[in-house]
Amino acid sequence: MSDAPFELMGTPQKGGFLIIGDHASNRVPEDIDLGIDPSFLGAHVAWDIGVAAVARLITQDEAFSAFLGAYSRLVVDLNRDEQDAAAIPVESDGLAIPGNALSLIEKEARLERFHRPYHGHLQQLLSEHRPTLILSLHSYTPALQSKPNEARPWEVGVLYNAQETASKLAIPFLEGAGYLVGDQLPYSGKVLNATMNRHAESNNIPYIGIEMRQDLSGNPVGQARYARILSDMSHFVSEQLGLQA
Repeated sequence: MSDAPFELMGTPQKGGFLIIGDHASNRVPEDIDLGIDPSFLGAHVAWDIGVAAVARLITQDEAFSAFLGAYSRLVVDLNRDEQDAAAIPVESDGLAIPGNALSLIEKEARLERFHRPYHGHLQQLLSEHRPTLILSLHSYTPALQSKPNEARPWEVGVLYNAQETASKLAIPFLEGAGYLVGDQLPYSGKVLNATMNRHAESNNIPYIGIEMRQDLSGNPVGQARYARILSDMSHFVSEQLGLQA
């Protein structure tokens, strides 16, 4: 499955916890030229820094498995509806991506190759191994290049849309663990929540949308702390909701 647009960590199990990380990789297929300096692939525009490492640590607990995007969000943004123009971005935080100026036929081929099989396999996984709780895992830069004066001081953000119960339990838990928590910050899940809307809310699966700050999630110490606290948080919320995991 090396060419698949997803990576699976651990063994999914009905009644367990599933981590979903849409932007966990900065990989670009050899046959796609984005037209950008390769150095940008290490930056936040290309992926959610630290997500794969934190997911790997959390899945050492056998109650967790992880379903992670296997290619850069500059190739395709899996946390967008496929009709959204930003699903194949031509710009990200001030960076032009000339290789994504595609024809309609080329866009269709890109979506068919990456976006649809990712979401199709995730749908099948949730149907066959329905989790008790989904942990949607992302990370964000402390300050955007395009908005350098707008600092994002929160150490973790909690996002949600219509389903709020799990998130409202998670926020005080994370605060009690010592994090500065953003409730619907640095942005709102009511604005951008495509994967969770499609797979969690539509299937009535409880979930928590987590955003880690990348200066913390980008190093081993911060990753270990996030992994430990997010694992404990998931167990706590599951217990509070009367779920099994």
